[in-house]
Amino acid sequence: MSKPPSNTKDEPGSDLEPAIGEVEDEHAIAHDAVFGVISEDGPNYRNVGWLGTSVLMMKTQMGLGVLSIPSVFDTVGIVPGVILLCTIAGITTWSDYIVGVFKLRHRHVYGVDDVGQLLFGQWGRELFGWAFCLLFVFTSGSAMLSTSIALNALSTHGACTAVFVAVAAIILFLLSSIRTLGRITWLAWIGVGCILTAVLIVTIAVGIQDRPAAAPQEGVWRSDYKIIGSPSFTDAISAINTLVFAYAGTPAFFSIVAEMSEPRHYPKSLLLCQSVVTITYITIGIVVYYYCGSYVASPALGSAGVLIKKISYGIALPGLLVSGTLCAHLSSKHIFVRCLRGTRHLTANTAKHWITWLGSTSTVTMVAYIIASGIPIFNTLISLVGALLGTVTCFQPMGCMWLYDNWRKDRTARWYLMVAWSGFVIASGTFLMVAGTYSSIVGIIDSSESGAWSCADNSNSV
Repeated sequence: MSKPPSNTKDEPGSDLEPAIGEVEDEHAIAHDAVFGVISEDGPNYRNVGWLGTSVLMMKTQMGLGVLSIPSVFDTVGIVPGVILLCTIAGITTWSDYIVGVFKLRHRHVYGVDDVGQLLFGQWGRELFGWAFCLLFVFTSGSAMLSTSIALNALSTHGACTAVFVAVAAIILFLLSSIRTLGRITWLAWIGVGCILTAVLIVTIAVGIQDRPAAAPQEGVWRSDYKIIGSPSFTDAISAINTLVFAYAGTPAFFSIVAEMSEPRHYPKSLLLCQSVVTITYITIGIVVYYYCGSYVASPALGSAGVLIKKISYGIALPGLLVSGTLCAHLSSKHIFVRCLRGTRHLTANTAKHWITWLGSTSTVTMVAYIIASGIPIFNTLISLVGALLGTVTCFQPMGCMWLYDNWRKDRTARWYLMVAWSGFVIASGTFLMVAGTYSSIVGIIDSSESGAWSCADNSNSV
């Protein structure tokens, strides 16, 4: 394992802690500011390389998000859609970068809840901690829901949808119980590859077919795509928050960088991640929407007919499961670390270690299952998650983090520009959170005819 940089002076208790890499006994590998003593007798929480970090970051974003981009373009139009997507990409990329900078300056920070503690005290810790957990539990629920759509499409509704959601929950529990991100990295590679392959198949298919599956099958047909749309306020805000959800992996980057073997390589991991994700979103969004118009499906894999839908969902299924696995793992790890931090049980194979870990993963999986079964509308669910929880963990904390670290520096022109930018990030995040939550709740009420724990085929409309 590479030797991580030493702790910063502002870290609580850093003067009393052993130096990073100092061997305390024959079984010790290193001492970490978050995990404590990492030894050969327990899991190694600091063994993720920069390339593995990048693919883990991609997988926290590229999964459910890419499947909803074409429907966003249908709502706002191609040009506003691309502009909004690039704007959200720019803001979240800056937020992601601040995560890495803040972690290097404050080595004891493990998650966004620790940031809340530094910024606002105990209430900030609870607010950001709960927001993080709920965001990724909801996202796991979204992954279960999309997995049930895939299984319905593959089996031609071979079983009750509620059964498929339960099957997804069981698989997610088993996979998310893998203890370290280093051992989950190989799953992330498979997940990213499967999702990319599936959406590329659909993209090529809609380009060579005469018309999308949902379009009228008789007569001459031309795509009714819109260069500039005219959505209502609630529809526009819902679309923006769907884009926020597509980039809502930001708070997970704290946990990911905490398990890097060398955190200083984080910027190049981030650059690779955001470049691949943004280029993929723009390409898929434009091409699929251009050929499908208002008949685009959401998730987008159902846009090219029954055969292509089955093929694409069959390929995407591992990717959908990995999305849910990673989100369930990260939210479970957050609970696990908070319960055992500062004790030897965090990194030792003790009974308390295993009971706490499996208790965390089973609880997260159960709550995600209830969410997936209770809100069985894909678009509405991801929009609600993006609005209520995505902005409050991707926008506001990062603006406050920059101000926290730089407020007492020299007041140069650059300083004033960055203060203005940080204020904009905080204000825009707050606006999107309030307005987006309202529009999502309206959408849930309007679609209330879709019953919870339903056996209906949820792939019919997609």
